[in-house]
Amino acid sequence: MKTHQINLVVAKKTPSHIGPDSKRWIFILVLLALGGSSFAQVTLTAQAQSASATPTSGAPITITLQDALQRARLNDPQYRSAITDLGLAREDRVQARAGLLPNLNYNNSFIYTQGTGPLPVNCATNTLGCPTSKFIANNGVHEYISQADVHQALSLTNFADYRRSSAALAQARAKAEIATRGLVVTVTQSYYGLVVAQRKYSTAQRAAAEAAHFLDISQKLESGGEVAHADVIKARIQAQQRQRDLQEAQLGMERSRLDLAVLLFPDFNQDFAVVDDLQTPEPLPTFAEVETSGKKNNPDLRAALAAFEVANHEVTAAWGGLLPALSVDYFYGIDSNKFAIRNDGVRNIGYSAVATLQIPIFSWGSDRSKLKQAELRRDQAHVELTFAQRQLLSHLRQFYSEAETARSEMESLFSSAELAADSMRLTTLRYQAGESTVLEVVDAQNTLTQARNAYDDAQARFRLAVANLQTLTGTF
Repeated sequence: MKTHQINLVVAKKTPSHIGPDSKRWIFILVLLALGGSSFAQVTLTAQAQSASATPTSGAPITITLQDALQRARLNDPQYRSAITDLGLAREDRVQARAGLLPNLNYNNSFIYTQGTGPLPVNCATNTLGCPTSKFIANNGVHEYISQADVHQALSLTNFADYRRSSAALAQARAKAEIATRGLVVTVTQSYYGLVVAQRKYSTAQRAAAEAAHFLDISQKLESGGEVAHADVIKARIQAQQRQRDLQEAQLGMERSRLDLAVLLFPDFNQDFAVVDDLQTPEPLPTFAEVETSGKKNNPDLRAALAAFEVANHEVTAAWGGLLPALSVDYFYGIDSNKFAIRNDGVRNIGYSAVATLQIPIFSWGSDRSKLKQAELRRDQAHVELTFAQRQLLSHLRQFYSEAETARSEMESLFSSAELAADSMRLTTLRYQAGESTVLEVVDAQNTLTQARNAYDDAQARFRLAVANLQTLTGTF
């Protein structure tokens, strides 16, 4: 209560000490002080609401086929595995090349050997030939070793391993190209699968609307006594079937979206839209151009050829196990009883060289068994190479015929869809005029839906056939 009384007294004295301008500023400051916390709360709340609304209110990501391919290269595990194998093969080649070159090491060690104890009487005056330690292989009780070692190994196996690693690198590079082109086929199939599913959903929506419209027409004609109740029943059955087809089309569209989302996004994002570019099909080159590109740029053929080279070098490496191998070591440094540059006026630092020729004599047949294994792998690789050559020619003809047929059928299917739409319109008008039956209208509706779906499938089929053809020839 005293506090309030003091405040009232101060408030009464304030007009006599503060001018009108000062009172205005005090009033503004009081308002700011009272409303500052609530104003800050409102501001933070508005910011939080806007931040939380940003992801949901933003437009979905629009993805083209090239965007989908780029995203899939980052997320597809099989493609990443092929790229990893390529990196491993590149490092194997680096290691095999290092095996052909001299390597340098610096060795430091200290050896302690048990001494002999007191020497005999005859060694007191003449120490020549008297041992100082119990192990004759060591040079004294204390031995210090600090030497650089240059080591070089030469054998047929080392050279063959380097050649084999180079061929394995070429094989891994070809397999990475196979994975890249295979990923193009997978993404193209999923991408245009979603495009066609969306089109079929749109077609199902139109078919359901047309069936509902026809049901309304039949009901009105029945009420006017122009058609029998059986027509209404048939129209109702058709409308119900179209609603079920619409649900199935929606389920298929959602399934296609999920399949594509698995390939494109690491966080399984489904809020995206694809670009429908099926109306602009790619030009198809002649078969002679396709065959030339296939023989030159086919990664399967390159991989089979590289595998055959790998097998050849493995045979050479196995032969190396039956031949002598040479190794040379050059040592430079200290090997002394004292760790010093000089010992009793003698320079301790020196060098030594060791050359070793290893000649294989007997190994219970293991070396010849390895040679036999390598020859068997080489023969199998040769069979796979010739098969890959024949398979290339077969697939070139097959995929080209598939693309050519799909492209030629597109125009016919488009014309069929236009004719089916016109037929349904005329049949509905004839039914209203009493010149056609309800079965003819239902048949016209079914034919139109099938023609539209067939045209959409043909466009996606052409794109997939082109993608399969590009796996053999590259981009054209």
